[in-house]
Amino acid sequence: MKGEVLLSVENLKKYFELGKGNTLKAVNGISFDIYKGETFGLVGESGCGKSTAGRTIMGLYNRTDGKVLFEGRDVHAQVGKDKDQMLKNMQMIFQDPYASLNPRSTVFEIIAEPMEVHGLYQEKKALRERVYELLEDVGLNREHANRYPHEFSGGQRQRIGIARALALNPEFIIADEPISALDVSVQASVVKLLQRLQKEKELTYLFIAHDLSMVKYISSRIGVMYLGQMVELTSSEQLYHKPLHPYTQALLSAIPIPDPDIEEQRERIILKGELPSPINPLSGCVFHTRCPMAKEVCKHMEPRWQEKEQGHFVACHLYDDEVMRAEKEASSTTV
Repeated sequence: MKGEVLLSVENLKKYFELGKGNTLKAVNGISFDIYKGETFGLVGESGCGKSTAGRTIMGLYNRTDGKVLFEGRDVHAQVGKDKDQMLKNMQMIFQDPYASLNPRSTVFEIIAEPMEVHGLYQEKKALRERVYELLEDVGLNREHANRYPHEFSGGQRQRIGIARALALNPEFIIADEPISALDVSVQASVVKLLQRLQKEKELTYLFIAHDLSMVKYISSRIGVMYLGQMVELTSSEQLYHKPLHPYTQALLSAIPIPDPDIEEQRERIILKGELPSPINPLSGCVFHTRCPMAKEVCKHMEPRWQEKEQGHFVACHLYDDEVMRAEKEASSTTV
């Protein structure tokens, strides 16, 4: 998908200093663009840094290095009214609908709060009508406005969170694992709601998740993260039909296929070893300790981020002709 770039992430880094010389490199130099009107999926195992990336893009965390450009303007450089205006256009749906809603506030107060902070409505009646409208947009009704979060199911609470995110009419929404805390039976309905809202309100999404099957369903392009770094990025279709990185291949092999005959015959890629610590990570490729195809060069040289096919990027020595040629020559010389 090509078009107007709405958000551009350039070599973004977010480190946390833990003391005693230890640095947690949660996000370690990722770059990608999100085009207006698309859903960009960001996937990876728990602890890979994808949620930290989302919060840093949103400006909830200060960056360590790099840039986040929204409509050409640096998110982290905005102050005062400029920052308020930008944040109106960027909103977030959080992972846990149980923790992200204030239990002491009514649904009306939760949804109305961002509009009151930004002074969008002077009259209480107009504000109340807008809250009712937002509730109906997400499949709830106006009678729900005076209730409290504990009176709702998980799926309904997430719909309230979505209504709150829509309150300021944003262009861009970061959905940070919005369905992972929900029952499987509810997940599909929430995803369909997000898709409907995207069409009706011309929204752009950054959809963060670890469930690759659901990400394929909702995303136009997908970036795969591992240990704070982006290892592959391409269209949803290309990623599932021709994954390049060994980590992506392993993730996809774990997705069950609803055909028992195919499921029984296909081979799963089992990753051995534990996920390395992002605290002062090892040199070389971040995946080399678990990669079934790791070469000697992977231990000491970081792979380049390169475009192997149009729109298909990967960071892996296996697809770097120069590195593989040098590796082959070195091994033949040794022999």
